[in-house]
Amino acid sequence: MTKYISILRGINVGGNRKILMADLKNMYEKLDFSKVQTYIQSGNVIFESNQNNSTADMEQNIQQAITEAFGFDVPVIVRTADEWIESIANNPFWKEPNADIDRLHLTFLKEITSPELLEKIKMFQYLPVRQAHGEPDRYEIIGKDVFIYCAAGYGTSKLTNPFFESKLKTPATTRNWKTVMKLHELSNI
Repeated sequence: MTKYISILRGINVGGNRKILMADLKNMYEKLDFSKVQTYIQSGNVIFESNQNNSTADMEQNIQQAITEAFGFDVPVIVRTADEWIESIANNPFWKEPNADIDRLHLTFLKEITSPELLEKIKMFQYLPVRQAHGEPDRYEIIGKDVFIYCAAGYGTSKLTNPFFESKLKTPATTRNWKTVMKLHELSNI
């Protein structure tokens, strides 16, 4: 059995696209996933599977099942527990001295983007996209991960899902670092 973590984008936000976690868990179980566990209402699901499907196939199957069960389209990103561990290890901002967990976020990309798009987005990497106390928001892209440091918090940052989706041409969803670490912890139980 392989352990996976799936993250859904944009459910239960502002009263829109509501899905009860018990219903979501039941839907995953109907897809023949086992040991299904949800975490908070924003669509984080840990599960196990012995299916030989790729994570891209799982994403598509889960997304289709959500559309059929709940009547709306939700982007879904699936990572193995091992990929999750690798993402944690790769965070350059987490490794900095005095790293502030409240300022760290991880945007998960559905696909690795093209070298051309990565080159184009580099022009935004060192610009003071938004300054807080003289400190800019920063980000670094490694594979399918965008590590974000928000000087004054994610709520007012311009480094959002739509920003990265428009520049990198792939669906994305973001979790704060506390959630990233909690999902890692739960996937090891």
